[in-house]
Amino acid sequence: MFETYVTVRYQETDQMGVAHHSVYPIWYEEARTNFIKECLGISYTQVEEMGVLFPLSKLSCKYIKPALYEDKLKINTYIKNVSPIKLEFEYKIFKGEELINIGYTEHPFVSKDFKLINLKKYNLELYNLINSAYKN
Repeated sequence: MFETYVTVRYQETDQMGVAHHSVYPIWYEEARTNFIKECLGISYTQVEEMGVLFPLSKLSCKYIKPALYEDKLKINTYIKNVSPIKLEFEYKIFKGEELINIGYTEHPFVSKDFKLINLKKYNLELYNLINSAYKN
């Protein structure tokens, strides 16, 4: 698990001062990028330089309670599952101690020409790095 913190900005809210539903995937991306950098010890740019991309193929987002303008939020990010062909993340967003959102994203491993790859065969070192973060 890795924690990322965000503060709801004015431009992320609707007329009611509630964080718009469209910003949650952006927060997930920020949390996922931070997770990769901190938990894998490499940047996503370095992953791309290895010829590997993790495009988003599936996203789910469950809204439990609203986030409001200037709320300070904590996003817990986990690797939910990893296989040689895809990576799945789960996100839990908290306002204080209260769970307000749960999300999930799925990312196939592809080459720079967007062809599906078996990461275990394509880059065993990167696969093992991701797999070790999953087990921890």
